Amino acid sequence: MYPISRWKRRTLAAALSAIALSFAPQELSFTQQAMAADKTITAVMHSDLRVIDPILTTAYITRDHGYMVYDTLVATDSNFKIQPQMADWKVSDDKLTYTFMLRDGLKWHDGTPVTAEDCVASLKRWAKVDGMGQKLMDFTASLEATDAKTITLKLKEPYGLVLDSIGKPSSRVAFMMPKRLAETPPDKPIPEQIGSGPFKFVQAEFQPGVKAVYVKNKDYVPRKEPASWTAGGKVVKVDRVEWVTMADAQTAMNALQSGDIDFVENPSFDTLSILEADKDLKVETLNKFGFQTLGRMNFLYPPFDNIKVRQAALLAVNQKQVLDALVGNPKYYKTCVSFFICDTPFASEVGGETLAKGGDMAAAKKALAESGYDGTPVVIMAPGDVVTLKAQPVVVAQQLRDAGFKVDLQATDWQTVVTRRASQKAPKDGGWNMFFTNWVSADVSNPIANLSIGGQGKNGGWFGWADDQKIEQLKDAFVRAPSLDEQKKIAADVQKEAYDQVIYIPLGQYQAPSAWRKSLTGVLDGPATPIFWNIDKSE
Repeated sequence: MYPISRWKRRTLAAALSAIALSFAPQELSFTQQAMAADKTITAVMHSDLRVIDPILTTAYITRDHGYMVYDTLVATDSNFKIQPQMADWKVSDDKLTYTFMLRDGLKWHDGTPVTAEDCVASLKRWAKVDGMGQKLMDFTASLEATDAKTITLKLKEPYGLVLDSIGKPSSRVAFMMPKRLAETPPDKPIPEQIGSGPFKFVQAEFQPGVKAVYVKNKDYVPRKEPASWTAGGKVVKVDRVEWVTMADAQTAMNALQSGDIDFVENPSFDTLSILEADKDLKVETLNKFGFQTLGRMNFLYPPFDNIKVRQAALLAVNQKQVLDALVGNPKYYKTCVSFFICDTPFASEVGGETLAKGGDMAAAKKALAESGYDGTPVVIMAPGDVVTLKAQPVVVAQQLRDAGFKVDLQATDWQTVVTRRASQKAPKDGGWNMFFTNWVSADVSNPIANLSIGGQGKNGGWFGWADDQKIEQLKDAFVRAPSLDEQKKIAADVQKEAYDQVIYIPLGQYQAPSAWRKSLTGVLDGPATPIFWNIDKSE
């Protein structure tokens, strides 16, 4: 097969026409109409899309899909302020009652009106699995639809993160969906993709691992405010957006330069200088706050059910080696041992002193020898199809081997990791011992937002299922703290406990530039990028 860089546009069109012929007759006319649309953005995202329920997983590609199809009650703007989106709100004087009023003109993609009952069901489904949602429900006395357009949330005691939880911009977002879908258990996928957002998902053209297609929702009524992060007017200026899968970074770069595609979310760091020199392209970091990358262990099975083994593994890790392999250019990365992001109010080195020094291999070997480790292989899932997740498992696997661990590094793809990490089966039965992921900084900036620092265990906890009631008690104290100084102290206590128990291993921070053709204008920045409203395309 020839690289896409050698394709001409008519060759690409012919290939797409061939794909179209595989659809049923009733679907063919729709496909042909979509292909004839005036403006189509073709994008290569950081991963292919397979899981399409945005509540089922924390994977960012699924979150990105969610923003295309669904909308939120409230949203976060570029000043970190919560703004109305689907609803306005008011708060009672005693801070115990939040009333949300749906704005006029909201419709689901099937043409039915959005109701408060739909939104209550959506909030309840989201809150069962999201860390901030779970904590919000701990403080909630009742959540109900008091009429067709009014949602009433009553608290047991004042809780200052109500709006921040419902309007958080990333990870598991509180997306609204029809009640019949929202009543699906949160560990089961919803049966169809019906939202009220600015794009409609074209199920007939969805080919997992190949492409996902979205068309403009012509019934969507944007807010009148300017677009700002995930808030404001979501004005769609193109007819169609196609996400195509190109796992090979060189192929994606060639396709971008030739004009066969318009946007690449995460070009390889090795190609950035070439892309920056191309006068037809723009290279820019859309998420200015960057990412935290981390390693997560499975607490349910040997060897990492043993705290001493986990501590030995932590001692073996060298962040700089990981970041050199992942990014290479120090312009785009920094070592950081804070669980809550360096250079932010809750940044601290408490508990991470050895990691800050680059680890201690001699101490790791000694600790492992004294831990009772019996040689159980560490099954590490290693996705090879995502630029920002290739290096971590390979480098850390070697660090663990150097410390005396036996490691089974299993090559796979990211969407398999996304599915497999939810399994609580033993590693020998298809489970796992360790995987790696990245969080945008907004998702880990404090103990409540940081889902992976939770200690809820097997029932409700994040993948790996750490069981730590002390952390949960500290998180409760954090949200009740009367001042920022007290919150900082509690956040440091949370971090110390997280390091003592090795809840996860922070591997540092990095930025990931995107690249697009200059024929695209209006590309928005933010902590949950890329988003495709506000973008226009000229020929």
